[in-house]
Amino acid sequence: MKTGIKELIRKAEAKIETISVAEAMTRSTDPDTMMVDLRDIRELAREGKIPGAFHAPRGMLEFWVDPDSPYHNEIFSTGKKFIFYCSRGWRSALATAAVAEMGLSPVCHIDGGFTAWTEAGGQVEELEKTR
Repeated sequence: MKTGIKELIRKAEAKIETISVAEAMTRSTDPDTMMVDLRDIRELAREGKIPGAFHAPRGMLEFWVDPDSPYHNEIFSTGKKFIFYCSRGWRSALATAAVAEMGLSPVCHIDGGFTAWTEAGGQVEELEKTR
């Protein structure tokens, strides 16, 4: 393998803003900030999410961000500050670097992701169980 995941994450984190869980908790209630959960729907169903977070599956993110894409989601045209997170901060580092390269701004991600959030006692919103 030429470049492993650890190196990809290291390179992404060198180019993006990473915020602490404490800062994310403070910013999470700011109306000009949008928390974006990149985890798989099964992770959300099992573990919940940060209250008020918008779910954007990692596999669709670039398509939802691009206003020229037929899959564009208007939430990414609001001008808000976007704080991305995943389980541990790995996918969100790569995602934040990708959308920053696309021109979405301002963007950052949470160091340690949802795991760090819950370990710090952050509030969790349970998702409604579907059958």
